[in-house]
Amino acid sequence: MPSYTAPVRDVMFLLNEVLGFDRHGNLPGFADATPDLLEAILNEGARFCQEELAPLNATGDREGCTRHDDGSVTTPKGFRAAYDTYRENGWIALSMPEEYGGQGLPTTLNSVMQEFISGANLAWGMYPGLSQGAAAAIQVHGSAEQKALYLPKLATGEWSGTMNLTEPHCGTDLGLIKTKAVPQGDGTYRISGQKIFISAGEHDLTENIVHLVLARIEGAPEGTKGISLFIVPKFLPDADGKPDARNAVSCGSLEEKMGIHGNATCVMNYDEATGWLIGEENRGLNAMFVMMNEARLAVGVQGLAQSEVAYQNALAYARERLQGRALTGPKNPDGKADPIIVHPDVRRTLLSIRAFNEAARALVLWTALQSDISHRSSDKGEAQAADDHMGLMTPVIKGVLTDKGFENAVAAQQMLGGHGYIEEWGMSQFVRDARITMIYEGANGIQALDLVGRKLPRDGGRAVMAFFNEVGTFLKEISGDETLAPLAGPLKVGLDDLQKATMWFMSNAMTKPDNAGAGSTDYMHLFGIVALGYMWARMAKSAQAALASGADGDKTFYETKLTLARYFMERHMPETGLRLARVSAGADTMMGLDAAAF
Repeated sequence: MPSYTAPVRDVMFLLNEVLGFDRHGNLPGFADATPDLLEAILNEGARFCQEELAPLNATGDREGCTRHDDGSVTTPKGFRAAYDTYRENGWIALSMPEEYGGQGLPTTLNSVMQEFISGANLAWGMYPGLSQGAAAAIQVHGSAEQKALYLPKLATGEWSGTMNLTEPHCGTDLGLIKTKAVPQGDGTYRISGQKIFISAGEHDLTENIVHLVLARIEGAPEGTKGISLFIVPKFLPDADGKPDARNAVSCGSLEEKMGIHGNATCVMNYDEATGWLIGEENRGLNAMFVMMNEARLAVGVQGLAQSEVAYQNALAYARERLQGRALTGPKNPDGKADPIIVHPDVRRTLLSIRAFNEAARALVLWTALQSDISHRSSDKGEAQAADDHMGLMTPVIKGVLTDKGFENAVAAQQMLGGHGYIEEWGMSQFVRDARITMIYEGANGIQALDLVGRKLPRDGGRAVMAFFNEVGTFLKEISGDETLAPLAGPLKVGLDDLQKATMWFMSNAMTKPDNAGAGSTDYMHLFGIVALGYMWARMAKSAQAALASGADGDKTFYETKLTLARYFMERHMPETGLRLARVSAGADTMMGLDAAAF
């Protein structure tokens, strides 16, 4: 049976020593989030994930969800009890506004819990995770009446939420959707159409499900400019806001999937279901993007989480599995063989995964903190800079962390040899579950195009220039530190490569857009490597400062950080040169073949 341990110590290091979480005590919700409270919350969250969710991961994968003849869906054994515990303990409401029954704590804490939950049980975590995204969209674009009706129920977890975008004939190109909305003259609409791949579309965990549905009002313009967003609940609320009559929305079938079997991924049928417009007519994508951006960051966290849990189980195996002798002589002389962790190539695999995991976690929490600043700061300049950061980093976090998360899950599986291919060891599930993260909430090729085509040029390149300036300023700050020199040099090279790639696009993609498309994925990963390297440089600086002050008896922890930082710079940062070369190759050869020649 695979196991999972939430990385609480690492999170506390990042929040308290690297990111300066306590410096934001002036922001709403931060004053009460003292280091002691943070640690208490995270330890309790870790206990729930380790003891309640992790044991359900493999069983939920084997059992899956069951659709019944009446269209209802039953989740795997134990899922509902775990959800009830999670809801009753207030975890769903952790960062939701107090005025709607939430605790109002920083969103950063919610991001930490998303990692812990996804590492313990990714399929289960999608149920409350989607509710938080639905609540965010309603909070930003809903009317006062809609907020008052739906947000308290979503905050308590009594009701859950979904997002309904994809249809059988369209995914990325939402301008092609056919689901229609017919106004009834009383403020409601009749929603008709079919949506597919709807996570948590039907289940037995909550008394009501609030579907957010993209549809086209009759007579609306074609394409994305004619799409509106509607709230379509499973049960229509009565005058007291309680579930009443069943709405004309149903689960037609459950998708048979490669992984995340414990989550009900549904085909949803809307047969003149009653819905309410949220936001403005024909501005549905604008409203849905609030939820989509929340979901994309959460999916990036899922990629990290699967990489982390796969690493933990590969490491446990490498410490125990005896095979061969170390190249430098026996390390287990009383046994017939040494544990495989003595072998350099095994260490290469494990160190590569761990070096990624810790930097990715730092990048996620840095970005989550910027989300808190953008939404809570009264300083408009500070809030704008934080929002710029969020927009720039969202496709990087979603694309890079899920690409690498899957790659790392496969590498961790390899550590177990043949046992990694056997279901009872659990590694196969990590690989299968990680695979979807590269696809849903916008396939990673789309994330790369979004980064290059939209996020880089936005506001005259203000966000990317701010990132360049921040990393450049940091490099100047540590330029005289001999201990950090082995990190500063490679990071400077990586930053130069990223700037060159950016300039290449500016010179070659405006007149020939295929150049941007051809180099977008390599650019996204180039950006990711530099961002992760920057995180390692910051972590190393903090670790070095801790060692200089005595390390509070935790010398090994901080020395390990420095070793991992050097490993990342030696083994991963040189990839920026490869990525730059690919970007600079352009599109001519890639687009040279006629489609019939493939």
